[in-house]
Amino acid sequence: MINLKKSNKRIHNVVSNSSDMKVLLYTEWLKYISNSGVGRAIKHQMKALEENNIQYTTNCNDDFNIVHINTIGPKSYLLAKRCSKQGIKVIIHAHSTEEDFKNSFIGSNLVSKLFKSWLIKVYNLADQIITPTPYSKEILVGYGLNPNIECVSNGIELEYFKNDEELGKKFRQKYGFSINDKIITAVGLPIERKGILDFIELAKRLPNYKFVWCGDINSLYLPGKVKKVLKNLPSNVYRLGYVQRDMMRGVYAGSNIFVTMSYEETEGIVVLEAIATKRQVIVRDIGAYKGWLQDGDNCHMARNLNEFEGKINKLFNKELEDLSEKGYEVVKERDIKKIGKKLASIYQKTLNK
Repeated sequence: MINLKKSNKRIHNVVSNSSDMKVLLYTEWLKYISNSGVGRAIKHQMKALEENNIQYTTNCNDDFNIVHINTIGPKSYLLAKRCSKQGIKVIIHAHSTEEDFKNSFIGSNLVSKLFKSWLIKVYNLADQIITPTPYSKEILVGYGLNPNIECVSNGIELEYFKNDEELGKKFRQKYGFSINDKIITAVGLPIERKGILDFIELAKRLPNYKFVWCGDINSLYLPGKVKKVLKNLPSNVYRLGYVQRDMMRGVYAGSNIFVTMSYEETEGIVVLEAIATKRQVIVRDIGAYKGWLQDGDNCHMARNLNEFEGKINKLFNKELEDLSEKGYEVVKERDIKKIGKKLASIYQKTLNK
């Protein structure tokens, strides 16, 4: 293994087994993104490696023989270049695409092409790229990237996110909901891409239900049309802001239906969490779910507001099948321990190239 701070030697390690491996898990701006989907994905990586007894560090000054980079900032770029020069294998986790950058923040659409160019520059430094789904892989292949691309789900802590009825009751008590309230929940940054505008419009159409949005962002980053809508919420919409992880389990357990109206994702960790708690789930029919979620089989899907409205009503009226158990079978395959085994296999293959 090699320490970047102490050595400039070029090395070519052939690693025989995972006990010889030590991974640097590198994340730029961690304190700023820790509550985001990427932040959760990184925590899942740590847990996955721990579950499989794979050594890792988050300190660039430690010894390591492979680096797994989760961000695409300038420090991440420079680290990848330095490691490549010193013979350390570089894996870059492609959490971001131009497609999921659009319709997010003020000016995001104006600079999306520049963002894509930067992504290509960073991702091409990798010996190996990891991305969560076949859909995101398809997008990256379309970028004409040079490295090999493997799909590995961000995973789910299945045992942690099991259904907990007591936590569900605490959630309702804490936020003033009665046991008879019919609650529809969404989780994510309140941005246009995540479907916040559609969520609020849906609440206007269904005034007899309670609509709960978990997740927050500084309003300075939001375009005017989103700010305007958020300032004039219907009386049946509740913005809880960022909810701590323990209580988030209660939010899932205490809700009747989980919806995600997002227009673009690479995977959607919150969908995995909701399914793990055996919620009734309605997702927008988008590419990210292709191949692992299927309408009427393990979840319900909707393409527009009318379909979301219709399926919510049908679920409450028991006119649609409860698919929560079938959905659970899907997330079982994305348990953290299994994800760790997949990561270990990719690390091994990358080191032995």
